[in-house]
Amino acid sequence: MIRQSFRALFVVILAAGLVAGCKSTPKEEPAPKVVPTEIVETTPPPAEPEPPPRTNASGEVLGPDGDVLSTTFYFEYDQARLAPADISVLAHHADYLRDFRNVSVSIEGHCDQRGSREYNLALGERRAQAVERYLTSADVRSDQIDVVSYGEERLADPGENEGAWAKNRRAVVIYR
Repeated sequence: MIRQSFRALFVVILAAGLVAGCKSTPKEEPAPKVVPTEIVETTPPPAEPEPPPRTNASGEVLGPDGDVLSTTFYFEYDQARLAPADISVLAHHADYLRDFRNVSVSIEGHCDQRGSREYNLALGERRAQAVERYLTSADVRSDQIDVVSYGEERLADPGENEGAWAKNRRAVVIYR
């Protein structure tokens, strides 16, 4: 009985070995031929030329009509609100700054000598920021603009009358 079990086991092992040995291996596909291509270096198209500067010989920005744009914007007493007439001038400044992204400006805020030093510094900053807000809302990059307040430190007119005070309540755009 044990002999018959060994024979049966031997036959099963032999059959398994034959089946495993007869298994065929798949043929390897030849690698596709790589045809070398000629590398052609292309030159990039020439960069668009920058528009000609709209400035005069003194570096002052010119408007569309060729007139020098005002860079000083005046404010009412104790106000930091731009006058409607200043908006169109600032629009031309915004056009210029968008066209020439390498140009930057400093906006100085000023006040008359009435009020405390601290109050005038804060009011001067609000005036400069009013100009800055308009320019950035017109898609001028904020990194092109610096804001500084001088308060009453840099008077345009040292007089002690309404005419002098009106000249001192201003924001000035300075191109760099």
